[in-house]
Amino acid sequence: MNKPLRRIALFCGLLVLALLVRDNWLQYVRADELNTRTENRRVEIERYAHERGNIIVDGSAITGSTETKGSDFKYKTTWKDGPMWAPVTGYASQAFGATQLEKLNDSILTGNDDRLFFDRTLSMFTGEKKQGGNVVTTLNADAQKAAFKGLGDKKGAVAALDPKTGAILALASTPSYDPSVFAGNSVSTDSKNYNKLKNDKDEPMLNRALRQTYPPGSTFKIVTAAAALENGLYTDVNAKTRSPLPYYLPDTDHQPLNNEGNIPCKNATMMVALQWSCNTVFGKISADLGNDKMKAEAEKFGFNEPKLDTPVRAAESVFPTDNRPQNAMDGIGQASNRATPLQMAMVASTVANDGKLMEPYMVDSLQAPNLNVIEKHQPKELSRPVSAENAQKLQAMMENVVQKGTGKNAQMQGVTVGGKTGTAQHGVDNSGKPYAWFISYAKTDSGSPVAVAVVVEDSKAVGADISGGGLAAPIAKDVMQAVINSKK
Repeated sequence: MNKPLRRIALFCGLLVLALLVRDNWLQYVRADELNTRTENRRVEIERYAHERGNIIVDGSAITGSTETKGSDFKYKTTWKDGPMWAPVTGYASQAFGATQLEKLNDSILTGNDDRLFFDRTLSMFTGEKKQGGNVVTTLNADAQKAAFKGLGDKKGAVAALDPKTGAILALASTPSYDPSVFAGNSVSTDSKNYNKLKNDKDEPMLNRALRQTYPPGSTFKIVTAAAALENGLYTDVNAKTRSPLPYYLPDTDHQPLNNEGNIPCKNATMMVALQWSCNTVFGKISADLGNDKMKAEAEKFGFNEPKLDTPVRAAESVFPTDNRPQNAMDGIGQASNRATPLQMAMVASTVANDGKLMEPYMVDSLQAPNLNVIEKHQPKELSRPVSAENAQKLQAMMENVVQKGTGKNAQMQGVTVGGKTGTAQHGVDNSGKPYAWFISYAKTDSGSPVAVAVVVEDSKAVGADISGGGLAAPIAKDVMQAVINSKK
């Protein structure tokens, strides 16, 4: 070969080498970057070219897929009873992405998860269309319906757990929304509907059960009672406490802590104090224990934990570092004390489960398109906030509240119910309408299958209607009854 030909051959070889280097650089080094660029529609077109997998409740799909008209994105997600299930699933939109379970399990639902590689490869040879996998939840459909129906047109939330496993049985939030109305990418309809929901002052897209914190009010007295028992301040729930009436907040110029009406709170036993919800008794317990011990006990129940995943991350419930008078108020669920409905359901479930707090979760398993299980959740114990002995004392106190106290509206035929009402003040100088709370558990011959927390933000309620017993307890009762009936 003469010299000019050798030069041409060498030059062509260099060109081929450069092409190979460039090709590998694009396909491997920059693949993820290019795939996620907004200008690259091929990835998005492929993403919506097949039906998405479903979210499953009680063996039935609560989501589905339908063809999109007038778009190169072929399929979009649909929901059955969208407003009821949106707090569980979140949304999946061609235009606005996804949230909650839809986002966290997106790779399974789209079929792009590495664990589904065999299914994708097999479909290439069989000619079957690509399919997404399924997300099987722990939700109880009847309990979710009872929670959503009970809240009705009121603003509020419900969280229900299985105390023995931590499985989430219901997760309702109102007002809610239908994710189907913006699942596509139409500017005239989907974008319009999405922006209307985002700008709604009632925040229908806010998951109040997981992402909204409230002053827990008197429901927190369960934690304060637990702190008293665990620290040995009181050991007998039927023995008189050292609780004067009136009781003045520490380090104040005789600022009284008032009770609701003329109730028997002077030196009341913890049993009686919880029955009548005596602020003076539990405020003084919190003050006597001090902020460090109160905070430590609250944290055993899950307060001050910023990374509680269900797998959807819950907002952090807070028991604050506070001065002495504020710590007394924290002990009755006021001041800077704030909790999510999920957190207060965790408190009730711990008592029902003899002091064991289980990690809350709402995904039981992930399925391949052929329904083979590729991941299964295992229940996990988070902590033991109270001993079994003290948990049983708390059970006796909570059951007395339902039998003889403020929680009578939660009584159920043939079922033992323990509960605690709460009316939480909020707003500047407590100017806002109080929040109505109720936390509870149900106990049958087979154990405690459900614990519930309900909060109602009812701006229309007046007078005596604003109470955990009047507004929230009936909702909790219906949810518990639904779970018990479903197990028969």
